[in-house]
Amino acid sequence: MEFWQFMFVPTILFMVVVAPIWISMHYRSVNRSAKGLSSEDRETVEHMLVTVDKLTDRIETLEKLLDADHGGWRKGAQEESREGK
Repeated sequence: MEFWQFMFVPTILFMVVVAPIWISMHYRSVNRSAKGLSSEDRETVEHMLVTVDKLTDRIETLEKLLDADHGGWRKGAQEESREGK
């Protein structure tokens, strides 16, 4: 019975002070994460994705041109990057 008498006060303090704060903080974070991105953020992300797609296409085009004009450019670029490190 001594253990339960010893744990009674900390348990009551936990239930009265810590638990309500913990629960309220938990549901605040759940609400924030549920909101997700705003419409402005979504537009910005969509714009960035379009830009990334365009840049990827440009890089592929440049690589094709370099392959056609200078066949060994990839090997030279790899050697230069190794020397620079």
